[in-house]
Amino acid sequence: MRPANIVTSVADVLAGIAISGFFTEPGLLMHHLLPVILLCISTIGLYGGGVVFNDVFDAELDKIERPERPIPSGVISVKQGASFAIILLLAGILTAFLVNIISGAFAISISFAALVYDKWGKHNALLGPLNMGLCRGLNLLLGVSILTPQLGAYWYVSIIPIIYIASITMISRGEVHGGKSKSLYFAGFLYILVAASILFISFNNKNVLLTCIFLFLFLLMIFAPLIKAAKEPGGKNIGKAVKAGVIALILLNASWAAAFGAIWVALLIVLLLPLSLYLAKKFAVT
Repeated sequence: MRPANIVTSVADVLAGIAISGFFTEPGLLMHHLLPVILLCISTIGLYGGGVVFNDVFDAELDKIERPERPIPSGVISVKQGASFAIILLLAGILTAFLVNIISGAFAISISFAALVYDKWGKHNALLGPLNMGLCRGLNLLLGVSILTPQLGAYWYVSIIPIIYIASITMISRGEVHGGKSKSLYFAGFLYILVAASILFISFNNKNVLLTCIFLFLFLLMIFAPLIKAAKEPGGKNIGKAVKAGVIALILLNASWAAAFGAIWVALLIVLLLPLSLYLAKKFAVT
């Protein structure tokens, strides 16, 4: 299930809820905390189901490239993995529908996008990264959907995680056999573009200073391993850059919350970082 990554998906949803303005309305939060909890549970099921299905579809390839994974190592069977993935996705969809119909529709869309990526998308050098990015973009909107009228105003925020995750997915292709410095430098350019976009939004919302703090921490976390990987683009260094990029999503989501004035939510999201880092030591991230 990639537990460390699942923590970042919860951060996506919390950031989306912050973007919707839900957290800045005390009356809403005090009397309607249940939808927040349900959406967090939903994203756990959706992300978990998506990555488990990834291992199910990759069972034969993983025997060669990643024999330590649960299915090729014999810990569980392909059938057991598929059954578990179905349960997780259904749980994610059901809990989203308990919030509202639109949230349920987003959950179905995320499930569909994840399955398309797992089965076909990841095998396409161009569409694969965009497909994976779409999953994260929809996940952010899943959070925004807690207040459905806000989707019309803030749908565009989904473009930024699509760009960011597409860049990580692009460089992750060199994780097993090594990659090219050119793709790593291009990913660095996209990272800066992502940070600049959130900074621009924070200017419009007049929340620049605190947003800058979170963005600085975000850039620091992703660029240190990326620069090393660009200099020596071996599989191990690229793996570290990908791992940092995934976990740094927590800081990126904290930046989102800060940009929309939900400072205490940004701090709450940052508190997820130690948990994700701890889980990353115990379980695989990629």
